[in-house]
Amino acid sequence: MTRKNSSPVKAVVLLMLTCVSAGLVNAAETSRRPNIVLVFADDWGRHTSAYAKLDGAGTVNDVVRTPNFDRVAAEGVLFRSAFVSAPSCTPSRSALISGRHFWGTGRGSILRGEWDGTNPAFPLLLRDAGYHIGKTYKVWTPGNPPDAPFGGRQYAFEESGRRFNNFSENVTKLVADGKNVGDAKEELYTEVRGNFDSFLAGRKPDQPFCYWFGPTNVHRKWAKGSGKAFWGIDPDGLQGKLPPFLPDVPEVREDLADYFGEVAALDAALGLIVRKLEQIGELDNTLLVISGDHGAGGFPHGKCNLYDFGTRVSLAIRWGGARGGRVVDDLTSLTDLAPTFLELGGVAIPEGTTGRSLVPILTSNQSGQVDPQRTAVFTGRERHVESARAGYLPYPQRAVRTSDFLYIINFRPDRWPLGDPYRLESDKPPSVSEITEDTRVTLADEDAGPMKAWLVSQRHDPRWKTHFEWVYGKRPREELYDLRSDPHQVKNVADEANYAQTRAKLEAQLLDELRRTHDPRLVDDGKYYETPPLAGAPSNPADR
Repeated sequence: MTRKNSSPVKAVVLLMLTCVSAGLVNAAETSRRPNIVLVFADDWGRHTSAYAKLDGAGTVNDVVRTPNFDRVAAEGVLFRSAFVSAPSCTPSRSALISGRHFWGTGRGSILRGEWDGTNPAFPLLLRDAGYHIGKTYKVWTPGNPPDAPFGGRQYAFEESGRRFNNFSENVTKLVADGKNVGDAKEELYTEVRGNFDSFLAGRKPDQPFCYWFGPTNVHRKWAKGSGKAFWGIDPDGLQGKLPPFLPDVPEVREDLADYFGEVAALDAALGLIVRKLEQIGELDNTLLVISGDHGAGGFPHGKCNLYDFGTRVSLAIRWGGARGGRVVDDLTSLTDLAPTFLELGGVAIPEGTTGRSLVPILTSNQSGQVDPQRTAVFTGRERHVESARAGYLPYPQRAVRTSDFLYIINFRPDRWPLGDPYRLESDKPPSVSEITEDTRVTLADEDAGPMKAWLVSQRHDPRWKTHFEWVYGKRPREELYDLRSDPHQVKNVADEANYAQTRAKLEAQLLDELRRTHDPRLVDDGKYYETPPLAGAPSNPADR
């Protein structure tokens, strides 16, 4: 006689037990805190081939090739409109690390400022919550400092070297010594692998980790002609595609192609990190974030400017817990990263944080505008190069960027926005070579390089005189750009009557945010920033 099947009741009980068991396993998996890997490049703006696909043909991104970034974007979330808090490295990074507007970070709000310990630093908060933390290359401020917001040199993993930071220059040297280009690149890739391996070796079993990879190769300077020689980026492929604030001439096209060559090197390093995470089985349990601290240095509208070319950056996030394959249109600030990291790491978000966690966006299944409240971001700057203006004076700016408009207040329109034009009209003006190599020789808030040297050398040519004055000349107190008709922000409509209502609304929105977040610029006529550092700067009025 054949044995009958188990009773229906037993079958249901068995099914319930199976589901409960599976649920417990899934709950255990999802409760595991993710690793965090931040790939954060110096001076890297919104330049990837993924954005070329979004923006359509005819932009400079047409020549950029970033297959590894594109993969992360395709498997994760690509942010169409991500912005830094300030287009200068130290304040931008201070804002990211603390999750606050740059003006809320004390002396961290100026280049080569001080990290006084009063600001929260997400790496240290994660460390205290049990994360293994470490960094390679730049985290916070220029040079090779202790990177105090990351806890000091004991968290630096650079035993394999720092040569990747001068990628094209070192490839050039290796080729001159007899290596072929492929082998020369591989020697520098080995350094990236070795540093990451060293970091991972210090991790305890199953310990979550937070790693900051901060290459500076995208920061000037880079080897002239390297974009074409090492990456096949033809400068002539940029002809007719440059935005109107960049002169479309051979010197500028080559300089931009070399910059994009360094972006390609950055992308290659990203690929090494992604493949390592795959090899150790941690890719899907890692929040992988790729971005940069501001736009390109040494180009008009870029670094040290509140136009999109200076403040808008690449941002892609991949995580196994996120809904991938989406493009998000929400206006996003990099100050949102710290609260995102802390939330996923199980750490309370500190009081005073102005950024908002991106976890709801990452776990959403929507594309386009996900959060209807994310309709504006706020940016600004104070002092960049210390000696850019006589008396260590800053060039104070604040801005609000919406989907349709960019509104800027220049608090000291009597000053030169990119630094005093030292020596330009003297008996011994700086040479093209000096301007190419030495940032501080003149107009010091714009980095030295071929683009800057070319435009300065053409300042008396009738064809370029107006362009030179537009880029380096003094600016009005208010600037307003209608992004619907002027995406490159070249036509200031602040004084036009038909924009008066919009201008007034954006001014009120910006000033309300500055007051709400206790911006020292609005206190005592900006005394906190106006006092030269060597004279003994006053304390931050927000701390009183």
